[in-house]
Amino acid sequence: MPAELDAWLEQSKEDAIDPGMPICDPHHHLWDKPGDRYMIDEVTSDFATGHNVVQSLFVEVDSMYRASGPEEMRPVGEVEWARGIGAQSDSGLYGTAKVAAGIVAYVNLNLGGAVRPVLEAMDSASSGRFRSVRHTCSWDAHEPLRSHRSGWPGMMAEAKFLEGIGALFSMGHAFDALVYHPQLSELAGLVDAFSNAVFVLNHIGRPLGVGPYAGHRDEIFEVWKKDMTDLARRPNVVVKVGGLGNRVSGFGWDAQAAPPDSTELTEKTSPYYLHTIEAFGPERCMFESNFPVDKNSYTYTAVWNSFKRMTKDFTTSEKAWLFHDTAATAYRLPLLSEQ
Repeated sequence: MPAELDAWLEQSKEDAIDPGMPICDPHHHLWDKPGDRYMIDEVTSDFATGHNVVQSLFVEVDSMYRASGPEEMRPVGEVEWARGIGAQSDSGLYGTAKVAAGIVAYVNLNLGGAVRPVLEAMDSASSGRFRSVRHTCSWDAHEPLRSHRSGWPGMMAEAKFLEGIGALFSMGHAFDALVYHPQLSELAGLVDAFSNAVFVLNHIGRPLGVGPYAGHRDEIFEVWKKDMTDLARRPNVVVKVGGLGNRVSGFGWDAQAAPPDSTELTEKTSPYYLHTIEAFGPERCMFESNFPVDKNSYTYTAVWNSFKRMTKDFTTSEKAWLFHDTAATAYRLPLLSEQ
């Protein structure tokens, strides 16, 4: 990571709360960019800051694609690379956590039926780690919220996309849904079309707080809350609880003189996270780090401490689901009882 970010984060010092609690981190990325490296050394360094991370999911991030070959097959390179990271981790030389025990890959589901050979290539390249596809569906009329990976209005209801996601589900894999909060009702329609498949909503539906959404937090919270409650009526949706450190959420922690501690994070994020848990239940919610994206806002120790603070009165069973077993169930990894 950039040296100036490391220096900023160094100001945050706190010990891990309940350090023995097993954690499956279901959402982190890896990349190697000029001046911005987050590879196995960096992720395991974060894992080793006090919390008991036992396994993790690598989530696609447009990294290490093949440089040649058919366009639709180039993302297979990211899976090959992530599989190698997982194999490095399995050696035990980087700590006890199983990094990239599962892989969430990018596949262009708008290929329709032609996506099946790509999915089969992902399966083969992963050596059994392939668990889900994340095809970004996020779209907003505010142009700075869009990228080359964005979806478009109505994409989730188009025939090609439906055919592609149907092929994914026929192979027994999950779908990681990345949307913005105004799209939650559109996502609900997609879920209704595949009621027996597993949908994993990323980052509690990404409630926005920048651009035209800035200054309207209370109003947006009520809209988001209503739409999340409605989505929760669909039992095949599970939720990654986290991600508010992303700049699009508008909390502005990255602009502070010092990072927020876990007490501040708990105060600001618990209304969102506790509503999600209340609506979906602990058995359908999994805490996530979203590192290193959210590392621009806080430390690994602080974010997991905040999760532990807001659930301090939960039962042991509820905590086991939230911190490990919901993720393990959704992504077909070993449960706590199986380790």
